[in-house]
Amino acid sequence: MSIQVKFYGDLKEKIQQQTNDVGSPSIVYIENKINNVSDVLKMYTIEENEISHIFINGKYSGISKQINFGDKVAIFPKNMGVLYKWYFNKEENV
Repeated sequence: MSIQVKFYGDLKEKIQQQTNDVGSPSIVYIENKINNVSDVLKMYTIEENEISHIFINGKYSGISKQINFGDKVAIFPKNMGVLYKWYFNKEENV
């Protein structure tokens, strides 16, 4: 089983197997064990200040939220920022 990660907007340029379809995310499947979104960012040399928001299994989440095999992660860049941070609490692991 793997972890599905979708990269949107400018973050698609950081992914080797990026899609050329406008509006479509680049999707990667991670087979090795990673602990959280921060590990994913390190894999693709993406800085934390480049991202706006993260969703794990459809829930607004933080960078330290634990991820497991079978999870679906979506990562959005700053230029696609939304107002989630003002209205919803991030799920984090402490």
